[in-house]
Amino acid sequence: RPGLALCAGCGGRIQDPFLLRVSPDLEWHVACLKCAECGQPLDETCTCFLRDGKAYCKRDYSRLFGIKCAQCRASFSSSDLVMRARDHVYHLECFRCAACGRQLLPGDQFCLRDRDLLCRADHGHNHDGTAAARGPRSP
Repeated sequence: RPGLALCAGCGGRIQDPFLLRVSPDLEWHVACLKCAECGQPLDETCTCFLRDGKAYCKRDYSRLFGIKCAQCRASFSSSDLVMRARDHVYHLECFRCAACGRQLLPGDQFCLRDRDLLCRADHGHNHDGTAAARGPRSP
């Protein structure tokens, strides 16, 4: 449909013999399809991600909108193994007790207090190293 389509990048009519259609309703001039953050051209050699009508390269999309590690705040790569605690996701190496620094492994018991992970041994202690007062245990 050259001549009828409007470019989502510049807003002009697409008269070119080729256009890039990224989603059913968004089309671009070949030269206009660029990452909204870094300006990298997004063609057949670069994966394109859309958010709110804007196109992003994979690196910028991941940096801006991807899930981040709850400890180090870095993004995850597709090959990363992760640990989860409630709504938080961690790199394996970041999944550590906040009190003693011991890495928590699959199968270890731990507690999530506020945003801090605590191993079983440190769960019963205050952050200053003293034993926490224990109330009556529920059955």
